[in-house]
Amino acid sequence: MYTTYYNLREQPFRLTSDPRFFHLAEPHAAALATLVEAVMRRKGFVLMTGPIGTGKTTVVHTALQILTERAATGHPISSAFILNPTLSRDEFLEMILTEFEIPCTATSKPGRLSALQRMLLETQRKGGTSVLLVDEAHLLTPELLEEIRLLSNADTYQEKLLQIVLCGQPELLGILSRPELRALRQRVASTCSLRPLSFPEVRAYIAERLHSAGLRGANSPFPSPVLEEIFRLTEGVPRLINLLCDACLALGCRAHRPVLDLHILGDAAAELGLEEKRVEPVVGQTNVVAGNGSGAKEVAGDMVIGSALDLLVQAMKRRRALAPEANQIRPDMSVKEQVAVTVNAIQGKDPDGDQLIQSAVTILIQAMKLRGSSAVEL
Repeated sequence: MYTTYYNLREQPFRLTSDPRFFHLAEPHAAALATLVEAVMRRKGFVLMTGPIGTGKTTVVHTALQILTERAATGHPISSAFILNPTLSRDEFLEMILTEFEIPCTATSKPGRLSALQRMLLETQRKGGTSVLLVDEAHLLTPELLEEIRLLSNADTYQEKLLQIVLCGQPELLGILSRPELRALRQRVASTCSLRPLSFPEVRAYIAERLHSAGLRGANSPFPSPVLEEIFRLTEGVPRLINLLCDACLALGCRAHRPVLDLHILGDAAAELGLEEKRVEPVVGQTNVVAGNGSGAKEVAGDMVIGSALDLLVQAMKRRRALAPEANQIRPDMSVKEQVAVTVNAIQGKDPDGDQLIQSAVTILIQAMKLRGSSAVEL
């Protein structure tokens, strides 16, 4: 195992959403801001898209963790996380009831919908928020999308009872542009799009994961020429970065190379079948969340939102040392169960962090509300 050879506690580039390896790059920070703000303000529909491997599931997972931690401060959260939406209408409704942990003996659709409505109203009565998160939403059929639209009709005079987050690949936008889905498209209150990482972000991403895995000091096994080539081969896609870096460390260990070189990288890329193609570097953005205008109010709002996100990043990094060990988070656990294990392990151990998250989320919501932003493009 290469971890001992490189003085690491554990593998730094696993493809899981382990909170101990939490790293919030700029595009993920902006998307996270949009999701948290939209859910807490009960906007209804939120849409997040991005190419394969850019971290959509990680953003949703992180948003759910922040909302769950905030629930301990008097803001209850009920959540349903649908990972595989290739279901029939009846199966989809059954999955929602299961995820929301709603006891229901009824087998008819009216009976199940009535049970769901009662749960939504009870959560709202307690001052809480109910959120349905659907991953791989580009796989949803038009029939299921219409079913989701109908579920979104649950509301009171003041607010939506069910917050819905659709997360999928860019083709989801094309699906929603169909004439028969016009009613659903008009309900989308907030949108955000992820992009691959720029080269500076790739450098920071790799350094952060190595540090989280136990590497100390400035002696990284990835020198600058290798980092540049990793960026070129992966085009800044986090999933590919993880795969390539993991393969490099495994080959470097077998070859007894404490500092990796381009030959090792080439062998790792060949193993993974990465194409040899040149890409132009992505220019990093100056604002964490780009406003729709260029006036002083928008610039000031961006600065406040950026500060709130910085606070959130700091709070999440503080959590790293308190997060449960990997063996406590089993592969057979659902995302909700993994989040619950993490939050329970942290609960009461970091009161300053609890206050930091509470303050950051409050500032974030107020700043985005004042600015009136309804879309974030990265």
